[in-house]
Amino acid sequence: MNIDSYYEKREHIFEKIHNSTNLEKAAMVLLMACFTGLAAQIIIPLPWTPVPITAQTFAVLISGLFLGKKLGPLSQIVYILGGVLGIAWYGGMTGGIDILLGSTGGYFLGFIFASFFIGYFSEKYSKSRKFRNMLPIMLIANFVCIYVPGLIVLAIWYNLNIGGYPDILSLLIMGLIPFLVGDLIKIAGASIVSKVFLPK
Repeated sequence: MNIDSYYEKREHIFEKIHNSTNLEKAAMVLLMACFTGLAAQIIIPLPWTPVPITAQTFAVLISGLFLGKKLGPLSQIVYILGGVLGIAWYGGMTGGIDILLGSTGGYFLGFIFASFFIGYFSEKYSKSRKFRNMLPIMLIANFVCIYVPGLIVLAIWYNLNIGGYPDILSLLIMGLIPFLVGDLIKIAGASIVSKVFLPK
């Protein structure tokens, strides 16, 4: 396959996704929700925090890239609601509203924001799909859109269940610092996916 054919295939696939029928869009949303659920099963529990390391944020970032600002967030809403309704695709093959209302509930909310944020730029600005442009977008989506609601809800959960709000350092040790290296790897990986598979 020559380079021109490669570029044409990228363009064709991207246009096919965004000009698909309603049935095809529903299927893509469901598949992305399933991918998020599968990624959530790659899990490393940490003894000092109720928040585990998982691979699902990679799926969240990818959802915005490929599905855009509407279908990407919708796939995360389907993932969240599916878990609430009992599908065991949250981390550790769990489900139920207790998980959503627990220590990690804010991160779930952040998944929707992050997917929308990435999807907005990916859909509207073709140059944003280049690695050097997508990388800062991914960083903001991950560390602002996901972690801000995640840390806020974690602090509230801690106050309700442990007693008293944690200080900032303790909160960051529970909900951010242990995940930095893994998140940077996932962000770089998703940015590479954008460069390789999406038209510019």
